Amino acid sequence: MGASDAPIVEKAGAPARRRGRTRVGDAVFKGMTRIVAFGLVMLLVLMIGVLAADGVRPFREFGWRFLIGRNWNPVAGRQSFGALPFIYGTVVTSTIAIVLAVPVAVGLALLLNEVARGWLANIVAVLVDLLAAIPSVVFGLWGVFVLQPAMDRTIEPFLANTVGKVPLVGPLFRANVSGGFQGGDVFTAGVILAVMIVPIVTAVGREVVSTVPRDLREAALALGSTRFEMVRMAVLPYSRSGIVGASMLGLGRALGETIAVAMVVGNSLGIHVSLFNGGYTIPAVIANEFREASSEGLHKASLLALALILIAIALMFAALSRLLVRRSAALVSGGPAPPATELARLEGAA
Repeated sequence: MGASDAPIVEKAGAPARRRGRTRVGDAVFKGMTRIVAFGLVMLLVLMIGVLAADGVRPFREFGWRFLIGRNWNPVAGRQSFGALPFIYGTVVTSTIAIVLAVPVAVGLALLLNEVARGWLANIVAVLVDLLAAIPSVVFGLWGVFVLQPAMDRTIEPFLANTVGKVPLVGPLFRANVSGGFQGGDVFTAGVILAVMIVPIVTAVGREVVSTVPRDLREAALALGSTRFEMVRMAVLPYSRSGIVGASMLGLGRALGETIAVAMVVGNSLGIHVSLFNGGYTIPAVIANEFREASSEGLHKASLLALALILIAIALMFAALSRLLVRRSAALVSGGPAPPATELARLEGAA
């Protein structure tokens, strides 16, 4: 009896030992994730602290005029610094990128998940992934030698002659202050950024759309919906919060892009209504002037202050994205409720 009882004791004790090892593993994993999260927060705090050590000097010297000033003169003895043209250029180019890129990216995500199958989906997915792997400087060279001439000769004159004559939005698409369409401009920079952020928005959008429950799609189709109606009533409402989050990730990439934008934006001070005028962005001016900036005076400190402003803009949009995601999630009530409401409405109409 004693010999036969031994295996039973071992089998009964094995789950307890496994539970003990699992608890230890969970504790180690939890501790490591906390350390990593704390390290990321401390890295951000350290980065802001290093920038603020010298970057607060322009604010002490000029006050809030540094944010609203339009002059940028680093010449010793006549130094004057204002950040408004760079803030304007950064926000406008990023806005153009989001407006152009998000519809294309969402369309690609829906194409790959809802329409295309087999070899076509694989080819499109590979091309989108390859687009994300292209270095920024290559995008800049493509913009200088291919996109910018096409914009100057064809696209911008066409927009000026058509959309430029429409009330309200027309001033955005008129010829630049020199009366032509030559040279870099804000609109071309926005198009470059749109091409660069399409892959990241598409990749996240694909993952979001793929999480839509299959039952939701089948319920819409069972009620007689076409594929387009199924996407409109079931897929998009359920994916709304995720698509908003993907768009904000793309916006973060657009805000910080440097080389490609610096090559096509025109690098000229000024705030113009027309998108066909040259401009400047915060990353571009930092990249162009930081190596030559002297610690004497306020030139280098002003560039560091611009970096602080860029971080503040990025954090502001990140906070806004969290609010939008929560708002979108609340609208769909966790997902299935609004689509079910739409389906019930469609059933009643039928």
